[in-house]
Amino acid sequence: MLAGPVFGLSLVIAVALESPHASLSDSASRMQMSSQQKSAVIQPLMRSATDCIVHAVVTDPKFHPAMLPGDINDLIVASMPICIEPMRAMIGAYDRLYGEGTGQVFFMGPYLDVLPAAVSRQVRSNLQ
Repeated sequence: MLAGPVFGLSLVIAVALESPHASLSDSASRMQMSSQQKSAVIQPLMRSATDCIVHAVVTDPKFHPAMLPGDINDLIVASMPICIEPMRAMIGAYDRLYGEGTGQVFFMGPYLDVLPAAVSRQVRSNLQ
């Protein structure tokens, strides 16, 4: 299953981030941004993290085009250490925009929930 190994990796990411506490001005600035503005900041970082994983999956020697989406999960887990920098950037930006700790919650929840399908879809489109 994808959740167990990725949970362990997420703990490593959380420790590695060691982001400083947000200052009052950061908090005030964050509160003034609209949802669309926050999304505009996060989307490219999510895309970069996902693209890194897709690249790592398709270049993995164990990858073959006939793999089912569920079979790609092991390759996704294996790609996490390779893609640590884009993951850190995404989690850190989420923390800055939505508050300390929200990046980890986003990564472990909504992001990982859709990641296997997103990777499978991009892999298929890259092969066409």
